Amino acid sequence: MLESQLQDIVNFVNPSPLEILGLHPQDRGYSIRAYIPIANSAWIKVGVEKHLMKNLGNGIFTLETSKNYSDYKILYEDSSKYIHEIHDPYNFDTSLTEYDIFLYKEGRLFKCYSTFGAHLMTKNGVSGVRFVVWAPNAIAVSVIGNFNHWTVGMNPMTNVKYSGIWELFVPDIGENEYYKFAVKTSSGKVNVRTDPYAFFTEPRPRTASIVINHNFTWSDDEWIEGKPANTFHKPISIYEIHLGSWRRNNDSFMNYREIADLLVVHLKESGFNFVELLPIMEHPLDISWGYQTLNYFAPTARYGTPDDFMYLVNKLHENGIGVILDWVPAHFPDDEFGLSLYDGTHLYDYSDPRKGRTPDWGTNVFDFGKNEVRNFLISSALFWSDVYHIDGIRVDAVTSMLYLDFSRKEWIPNKYGGNINLEAVSFLQELNKQLHTYFPKNITVAEESSSYGSVTSPVEFGGLGFDYKWNMGWMHDTLGFFSTDPLFRKDRISALTFSISYAFAEKYVLPISHDEVVYGKKSLFGKMPGNNLSNVRLFLSYMFSYPGKKLLFMGNEFAQSVEWNVLSELRWEEFMEKQRQGLFRLVGELNRLYTEFPAFHYDDSYLGFEWVDFNDRENTVISFLRKSPEGEILCIFNMTPVMRENYCVGVNHDAYYEELFNSDLTQYGGAGIHNGEVHSSPRPFHNRNFSIEITLPPLAALYFRCKNDK
Repeated sequence: MLESQLQDIVNFVNPSPLEILGLHPQDRGYSIRAYIPIANSAWIKVGVEKHLMKNLGNGIFTLETSKNYSDYKILYEDSSKYIHEIHDPYNFDTSLTEYDIFLYKEGRLFKCYSTFGAHLMTKNGVSGVRFVVWAPNAIAVSVIGNFNHWTVGMNPMTNVKYSGIWELFVPDIGENEYYKFAVKTSSGKVNVRTDPYAFFTEPRPRTASIVINHNFTWSDDEWIEGKPANTFHKPISIYEIHLGSWRRNNDSFMNYREIADLLVVHLKESGFNFVELLPIMEHPLDISWGYQTLNYFAPTARYGTPDDFMYLVNKLHENGIGVILDWVPAHFPDDEFGLSLYDGTHLYDYSDPRKGRTPDWGTNVFDFGKNEVRNFLISSALFWSDVYHIDGIRVDAVTSMLYLDFSRKEWIPNKYGGNINLEAVSFLQELNKQLHTYFPKNITVAEESSSYGSVTSPVEFGGLGFDYKWNMGWMHDTLGFFSTDPLFRKDRISALTFSISYAFAEKYVLPISHDEVVYGKKSLFGKMPGNNLSNVRLFLSYMFSYPGKKLLFMGNEFAQSVEWNVLSELRWEEFMEKQRQGLFRLVGELNRLYTEFPAFHYDDSYLGFEWVDFNDRENTVISFLRKSPEGEILCIFNMTPVMRENYCVGVNHDAYYEELFNSDLTQYGGAGIHNGEVHSSPRPFHNRNFSIEITLPPLAALYFRCKNDK
């Protein structure tokens, strides 16, 4: 019997090595058994005594003794004659509890990153690393790394209570140890895989996981404590950035720390109060921009260590800037060292390709109905807030998750015959529920481009529970209008006015994102006809006064002339040009006004917005009021390159109206046509009792404030 069990260890098919290896009582004393296939000889060391172990062949060594050597070490000599001294991993029992297993299988072990993966710990006074991985359909699993010369099967793990969760404590190793899991499938194939819960990995193209200790020193208490409980009536202006192509050291990536110091200066000058990072979770392919995430708990090693990433977040927080991460639970790549067919089965994805594959992207779809997968994903979302103090996540590609027929000619209807993935809906609701329970001051944002309703409604009312949704309709229509030659804009003015009909149906972010300035879509500057920079100034002025939180992709703040290229940095030589410096100042002023005046960020309902005139098609001028209990601001936009003198606009008060902002000022690169302060006259106009006459510069935006509202 024992001989057969030892052979199973050699053949790497035994799921319970603790029952075979290590110290075990027997009829006439004790037996110590070890499997060290890289050893020529081995000894048991107790104190200063050494006892030669019997070599049974195939890497099996035993020592029969009458004494209970409970505190012993193993010495072994490898082929290079080097003598290793280790504590026996099989002299330490597993510590995974039945309650851990129960919660995980129920999908309620929400912080399972504290259990799974590689964790530094001390057992029985011995320091080492505890490894835990989920592979329910595996025949056997072992940990491999530098400590065992990457020898498959040398450190087999235990299938704890036959739960499909495997555990092993490896003593005498510590931080910065490289490792992987060797997973033997039912077909006999051995998959060498990354740790799904790895907290750090080797820089690509290498793929080993790395043991780390999240022992960070934070100094952002003031930021964490000062975050508002509700952001809806607060200004949120987001700078979206891809770290690897924002700035570079020639052809090399900058470190998180280098980026932090430069980015803080740039954001404070431009006035953004949030930064959104394109996915920084580890991913194998640069040109995926991070959207083919593979390691959901590891900041990418492209830009440095986890400690370096912590520095970036901490630095931003110290300067009053929140951090949002793009997070991608919609799909994962099928790289052979990753999650795909992890234990030889479709463990993380749906097994039927009509549901588990997105053909257009060539990626796998997570099985949102499997509790352990839901646990994995929700745990990842919580991890970044818990460990790295992140302030929110933007969930990418929500539409692809919601619709069973997304990008598919063949698809499987839900139980009601419809095209909604009910499991994905349930997952997203649970995700938002748990994030808002554990981190109530953090925000969640959905990139959702369909007409699916109640994305930002509370879960208890049947909504998905997001705080905000990207307003893709506004983005599409507004960019379409501004890309039209001003001569023909009068025929497309409804593209601007229609979006207000649904502007308060959800809680929106207005996104001019990376997707809009790549793949032949042109840069924001390149989309504009005629006087490009005047149009960009006008567009941004319109965007910052329109209801909804703001998001601008890097490079747009100075009107980079070419599309974004992930393989090179922004054109900072253009940033230094006088006209673009003016635009950069305009963005800073727009952010200042947006933050300072509640009327601009009072986004609750139509109470915060009122049309003044959207019918002046011949002049192609629109005007509206932004309102809050603190006062109102009149916003006027001349969409043509024609100056309008003595232009009449209806107002509500007999008072002086102060020109609060003018996009045509010389400091922004304009011609300097402005109005200063004007007094209203009792001439009724636009169904109002008073009016003002002003000069509208060509392709310009003006904001006026009634001085009674000071």
